[in-house]
Amino acid sequence: MTRTAAGDAGIDPDAPIVALRGVRKSYDIGTPIETEVLHGIDLEIGRGEFAAMIGPSGSGKSTLLNLIGLLERPTAGEYRLRGRRIDALDDDGLTAARLGTLGFVFQFHHLVPAFDALENVAMPALIRTGRIDAAARARAQALLDAVGLAGAARRKPSQLSGGMQQRVAIARALMHDPPLVLADEPTGNLDTASAQQAFELMRRFNRESGTAFLIVTHDPRIADRCDRVIEMLDGRLASGSAVADAQSSVQR
Repeated sequence: MTRTAAGDAGIDPDAPIVALRGVRKSYDIGTPIETEVLHGIDLEIGRGEFAAMIGPSGSGKSTLLNLIGLLERPTAGEYRLRGRRIDALDDDGLTAARLGTLGFVFQFHHLVPAFDALENVAMPALIRTGRIDAAARARAQALLDAVGLAGAARRKPSQLSGGMQQRVAIARALMHDPPLVLADEPTGNLDTASAQQAFELMRRFNRESGTAFLIVTHDPRIADRCDRVIEMLDGRLASGSAVADAQSSVQR
């Protein structure tokens, strides 16, 4: 599948989606309480991967996910996104790269209450272009069909169950066919049946469309069903950091 999007200039289609080298992150820099929370992270996320990130609270998972998601900048080190050096871009460049490359699913789905399901799925198009045109509506409806919500397009979030709302959020993350979706505890607020359904949807999109997923989870049942487990401990990668791990998981 060929993916094109704004901000694609300079990408290498054969490179890993994410390549971090020596990435560090500190807060309160230059003050007596300066704290480094990521200590030299080396990590690759390959095309088509389906990986879990685990670790105790305070281990640095959320900070690392925010860095990969271009929501925060590293203090030191190098970040390449599809082969393109990304950490030195200005804010507009980061926004373009984020919209063109990454999808997001959160524990709390963050749907817009005033929008119906279709409009929520099409939200990335509205952010990028300022409108939801016919093509965006067709894409959003196709995604709702794919997640089993074909008849719910006109329903507001308040008219949907928690599991249905998370399926809308998964569809929204896929609106622009991103090569990588970052999922932060996507099943953490769901009952067992809805969590299973959400996981299976992500897995199906991974297998059928080649979309890579990086799933932060505290649920060992979720992690055990992923192809690769990346473990964070005290701001470092305890396992799953080797380049070989990324390559072998894609080849399975």
